[in-house]
Amino acid sequence: MGYLLQGLFGERSLTKVVGLYAHQSQAEKALAQVAGLGGLRSAQVRLLGPSDAHAPHREIFSHALEPETQGIARTVFQTHLVGGMAGAVAGLALYTWFYRAGHPMVASSPLLAFIALVGFSITFGLLAGGFLSMRPDHIRLITRVRSALRHNHWAVVAHPTTPEQTARVKAVLHDSAAEVISTL
Repeated sequence: MGYLLQGLFGERSLTKVVGLYAHQSQAEKALAQVAGLGGLRSAQVRLLGPSDAHAPHREIFSHALEPETQGIARTVFQTHLVGGMAGAVAGLALYTWFYRAGHPMVASSPLLAFIALVGFSITFGLLAGGFLSMRPDHIRLITRVRSALRHNHWAVVAHPTTPEQTARVKAVLHDSAAEVISTL
């Protein structure tokens, strides 16, 4: 399943795991523990503080939570491509089913029925691809982190690339008494 998702999304790290802390010392200790996990590079783990939530540092904040800008562009392209193609296949299947069943709409004007069924199916597939590319799970996480930083909390942000790394990061953050938030 992870392989299929990796093919659909253009990012290397599909999951983001965040630990929220009330004190800087707790966050720094957790950062050291997470950074010490095997297999994680230093670029995959970041510490965000209250100052990162303010306007002059928005680039730092957004880069810490969404570091793969080229991956995001690939995600947008790939999800739309896959969604559109899936819609086309579904539309063709629906048209074929109606045609073989002798449905009056298809029998009376097969070309218009084909254009309508396949066209609307492609459109709905593209809409589904657009929804997936928005990554609604990321929006929830980013909003929660930004709110916590504005209330003078600290955040340890990790971008694990494998399910094993994700499980280990979550375990470390839970053990450090953090409020742990993650994407799907």
